[in-house]
Amino acid sequence: QVQLVESGGGLVQAGGSLRLSCAASGRTISSNSMGWFRQAPGKERELVASINWSGADRYYADSVKGRFTISRDNAKNTVYLQMNSLKPEDTAVYYCARSGRANSGSATWGYDYWGQGTQVTVSS
Repeated sequence: QVQLVESGGGLVQAGGSLRLSCAASGRTISSNSMGWFRQAPGKERELVASINWSGADRYYADSVKGRFTISRDNAKNTVYLQMNSLKPEDTAVYYCARSGRANSGSATWGYDYWGQGTQVTVSS
């Protein structure tokens, strides 16, 4: 079993920054791709960013490209999402998830463990 706990969400003004963290416990995630998803009220969940097992390959949704950066520290069993130049449309609950694969890229399937989510609210 893998437990994922997100932190770092909050309320920020447009143009501001937040850094989300996802700490894994129970098993190492060093062999797995990790992803950050988000879901806004009334909208479907979307993949925001993913990172492969080594950190060498990263995927970003077009809506966040150039503003968000995903990274990982396998020694700490933790994944991060640095969010800059935040916009009101970034408001959502953000979820961290573990993929069952080492290299997931843009695939939205195959994620087998999920965190409880952290709320990000961007005011205009």
